[in-house]
Amino acid sequence: MTRVLIRWMLADSGSLVGELAYGADRGRSWRTGSSGLGIGDQIRKTSSEGIGTQPSVDGPPEWFTGAVRIDPLFQAPDPALVQGASVTFEPGARTAWHTHPLGQTLIVTAGCGWVQRWGGRVEEIRPGDVIWFAPGEKHWHGATPATAMSHIAIQEKVEGKVVDWMEQVNDEQYQHQGVA
Repeated sequence: MTRVLIRWMLADSGSLVGELAYGADRGRSWRTGSSGLGIGDQIRKTSSEGIGTQPSVDGPPEWFTGAVRIDPLFQAPDPALVQGASVTFEPGARTAWHTHPLGQTLIVTAGCGWVQRWGGRVEEIRPGDVIWFAPGEKHWHGATPATAMSHIAIQEKVEGKVVDWMEQVNDEQYQHQGVA
């Protein structure tokens, strides 16, 4: 089985927040402070290129409101379907409403942001938070009006597709929701 292991640490202290392991069987496990890997388990490098060697791209205005930068992090080799990116939202920036065919995991790495599931309240997210959106669950995420936010986004492909984009989150939806 191919495993992709992602570790994240708090920028200010360098302390380990957690690890997320994905396997080729689409299994997911979340562990705080430990990988769950046994002696003899091997981690396969997902790319010969290191993080930061792929160019950053601006979030397209069809999918984002405001200034958003996307930094590709990894795409696991076949037959694994998982891929990930670091996404930075400037204050007020956010995604459009969207879904993921196999769900999405967000790991907040910096700043303060908001997420909202269709029909639900806006929820505040901060560094170290891990957010799971179920397959097909309509949602959006982004920075608060006053604070930038960065997260790692991890999702899996179905027939080459990781996301279905929908309508923009309008200013009224963004600014006038109660925060949980």
